[in-house]
Amino acid sequence: MAVDRSEPAAGRPSGPSARRTLRSLIRFLAVSILTLSGLAPLAAAAPEGQVNVAAHVTLAPRWLDPGDTESAITPFLVLYAVHDAMVKPMPVGLTTPSLAESWTMSLDGLTYDFVLRSGVKFHNGEPVTAEDVKFSFERYKGGSAKLLKDHVKVVQVVDARHIRFVLKEPWPDFMTVSGTTETGAGWVVPKKYVEKVGDEGFLKAPIGAGPFKFVSSTPGVELVLEAFDGYWRKVPSVKRLVLKSVPDETTRAAALKRGEVDIAYFLNGPVAEDVRRTPGLRLMATRTNAVFFLDFVEQWEAKSPWHDVRVRRAANLALDLNSINEALTLGHSRITNSIVPASFDFYWQPPAAVYDPVKAKALLAEAGYPNGFDAGELFCDSSYANLAEAAINNLEDVGIRIKLRPLERAAYYKAYAEKTFKNVIQGSSGAFGNAATRIQAFVAKGGAYAYGDDAEIDALFDQQAVELDQARRGATLAKIQQRVHDQAMFAPLWQLAFLNGVGPRVKESGFGLIANYPYTAPYEDMSLVEK
Repeated sequence: MAVDRSEPAAGRPSGPSARRTLRSLIRFLAVSILTLSGLAPLAAAAPEGQVNVAAHVTLAPRWLDPGDTESAITPFLVLYAVHDAMVKPMPVGLTTPSLAESWTMSLDGLTYDFVLRSGVKFHNGEPVTAEDVKFSFERYKGGSAKLLKDHVKVVQVVDARHIRFVLKEPWPDFMTVSGTTETGAGWVVPKKYVEKVGDEGFLKAPIGAGPFKFVSSTPGVELVLEAFDGYWRKVPSVKRLVLKSVPDETTRAAALKRGEVDIAYFLNGPVAEDVRRTPGLRLMATRTNAVFFLDFVEQWEAKSPWHDVRVRRAANLALDLNSINEALTLGHSRITNSIVPASFDFYWQPPAAVYDPVKAKALLAEAGYPNGFDAGELFCDSSYANLAEAAINNLEDVGIRIKLRPLERAAYYKAYAEKTFKNVIQGSSGAFGNAATRIQAFVAKGGAYAYGDDAEIDALFDQQAVELDQARRGATLAKIQQRVHDQAMFAPLWQLAFLNGVGPRVKESGFGLIANYPYTAPYEDMSLVEK
């Protein structure tokens, strides 16, 4: 027997991390009524116009290949346009059937069967088959690849439209890890084409099954895409999509005001306020799963000041998070005091964050640092250097002297995962998932970004990893999160509200259509104002 996840049931949200918005529910019901009544929606008009998007990061060429996806949200800015997944977050739910029209799980939790949609094609006209799915999964080498492959016993092609994943043991997070933005393992590339051109050739001219086709790219600078009229879900309204790397936010905002771009990602403080006050422009704040925190990676070294929990608690008390929030994101971000997003399943509510620099200084003195100490460097993604600067100013006010070391995003995540950083890191992740997947990445032994491990946490983590009872699993994950808090392993900063500017030509930007997703998506739902 099996537990059925047929469409649309597989896309039905469950838990706080997957609630439908009212707009999504109305659209879903409208399409359902038309389908049940035997009527089809009117054919969409041919795509027209061009949308220019100013991104806040360098557009890493590797983001064109889902097989190399890091455990972060940024690559999906590209993946949602060029590629498609078996299952992915969409407006109607966290794990919505996409290339797969349905999936079932056996009652023992060991077998997952997927049925692919009929007639779905890649941009070169070739059909998407179970062989492509198997090839893409086995080829995947990005974030959490080892975790996935350690759990999967075998991938079986049943026939052209049916594929089966058999696990070594029950693993309740299989769909979360493979079917959300926690990894890119469920995103499908064409086997025959990749084998023909090789990995390097694929990066130069990628072919996917997403709503937009690759046209050209200037590595790191610009990506030009064109609507794919054979996309299974719907033909995009916009003919051409151009993603441009514009790292400086004042330059992004200026381009938006001049009409050179239609969407400007990630604006802060006075720049965001200026956009909000400019007639014809819209400032849109989207809640995300991106939690930022200071990661004390030297806490595992006995000779480091960070090894003393009193020092780590002092750092937490030194941070004036409410003031930073007002200054940088106009108060829209959430102060959750956790590295696990409040929107995730199994989130444990910690005590509220406290700002108390007097107590912070007392703790430092108690730990043997009455005059503070030199803490080396704080490494961060350069896109969020302003947040790191604010945190550094607070730390220096209590005597923790530290220098900022910003890096371009792709280099930052590479070094973070390779564990070459020292001192302190401003860590973050906007990937979807649940409390277990976030703990696995940053806390548990062997995690992609975990620099040390705690024996008690590791034992609890192994216990919950095979627990199919949700209540017992939730209780165990709560214990882990409480220990992380009690040991002050991190200094949580906030759950980011992503502020973006939208120009007057845009009718539907896509912001907020997928709950807790920071970027414009689904791209095929974007539209321009009718002339």
